[in-house]
Amino acid sequence: MGLLQEKYKKYREPQKYMEAGIYPYFREITGKQGTVVQMDGHEVLMFGSNAYTGLTGDPRVEAAAKAAIDQYGTGCAGSRFLNGTLDLHVKLEKELAAYEHKDEALCFSTGFFVNSGVLSVICGREDYIICDERDHASIVDGRRLSFATCLKYKHNDMEDLEKQLKKCRPEAVKLIVVDGVFSMEGDLANLPEIIKLKHKYNASVMVDEAHGLGVFGSEGRGVCDHFGVIDDVDLIMGTFSKSLASIGGFIAGDKDTINYLRHACRTYIFSASNTPAATAAAMEALHIIRKEPERITRLWDVTNYALKRFREEGFEIGETESPIIPLYVRDPYKTFLVTKLAFDAGVFINPVIPPACAPQDTLVRFALMATHTREQVEKGVQALKKIFVEQGIIK
Repeated sequence: MGLLQEKYKKYREPQKYMEAGIYPYFREITGKQGTVVQMDGHEVLMFGSNAYTGLTGDPRVEAAAKAAIDQYGTGCAGSRFLNGTLDLHVKLEKELAAYEHKDEALCFSTGFFVNSGVLSVICGREDYIICDERDHASIVDGRRLSFATCLKYKHNDMEDLEKQLKKCRPEAVKLIVVDGVFSMEGDLANLPEIIKLKHKYNASVMVDEAHGLGVFGSEGRGVCDHFGVIDDVDLIMGTFSKSLASIGGFIAGDKDTINYLRHACRTYIFSASNTPAATAAAMEALHIIRKEPERITRLWDVTNYALKRFREEGFEIGETESPIIPLYVRDPYKTFLVTKLAFDAGVFINPVIPPACAPQDTLVRFALMATHTREQVEKGVQALKKIFVEQGIIK
């Protein structure tokens, strides 16, 4: 056995939870994503999905994906830079640019590749990238790959953000990068104040709208539109794997910046382009979101009901303002135990432990879709209340 194998033979952290019978990951789903799924031969209410618009099983989205396979086949067999660009990709990019009020957009094969690729090349050695300490892992990886000086500010702390901006040389590029909706805690970035600081210090702003797209703003454009600052945000990133019922991502911005990224971003140039089916599915989902504003209305109706009920039952849910509802447990072992007990009771939720949060902030994540009903939410609330009370987490 080599040194590499010897090193990882010692890695047994997951096995501890497996032996305790509370390991929560990689459960197999045997059907379509929806509000109810078949998992491990067990029917559960799905409150762990990011499909906020509930479009993953929509027949119109499925039909668009099937038609794209019939026309283009199953893959592109190359990168966008060479042989992998379809007219379908270009059409979607134009629609996304117009949707987000930007000159142009680029589509990537995953949302993670957008952040990790864009941030690794957009700022140089003399520049600065300034991030919220709770930004998504893809942002963290992107800034780590960059030659720019990277600074962090305390979560949503505008005084600390200004403190970091003051450290920067005035003539340097200063890119503030932030999640629009923070994916674990469900709270929103303070974009109005961030934009004020942008103008005060001649900085630029990039917003990750992964969890805002299809949820906030006019026609679901996101948190930037929700706060009325979409034209002040320089770069808007979004994903297809959540509200757009597919897989992939995009970056939208001014034509010169996009032109540079098109020719310099390694995760765009050196990665195979998104499949025809995924591209067509995302485009059809975007059309549906724009044509059916009542879908977002339903999402907020069920979200507000869930927020109200969890507060009434005494759960600690933090500062969430979105369909992402954190239920704080504040103990890693109990977080896994709660997840397992909920699954046994027919409710699927996601555990959040380090490195996704601090050890004292562990939680389970309860997420809503437009297709959930109040009755389903109530079942989830009651099942979780019983578990949280039995485990001494709430009274």
